[in-house]
Amino acid sequence: MIEVKKKEGEHVGAFIFRFNKKVKQSGIMKEMKKRKFTTRNVNRNKRKSAALYRVSKVKSLSELKKYGSTPGRKNS
Repeated sequence: MIEVKKKEGEHVGAFIFRFNKKVKQSGIMKEMKKRKFTTRNVNRNKRKSAALYRVSKVKSLSELKKYGSTPGRKNS
């Protein structure tokens, strides 16, 4: 925890500058950004079901391509 006390007769701008300097030196902001953007691990069942879904999509798309029709393309 960072503690900065205002000195007697110190301007607010100087006090804020000192506080910001202490925060940067302590590495708190770096740690906050690191925690903000870390992702949680996905459980095994969810990964497995996503992989099965991808495999089935690829298979169905390859079958459609084999027969000359692709999604998004109008057959006329």
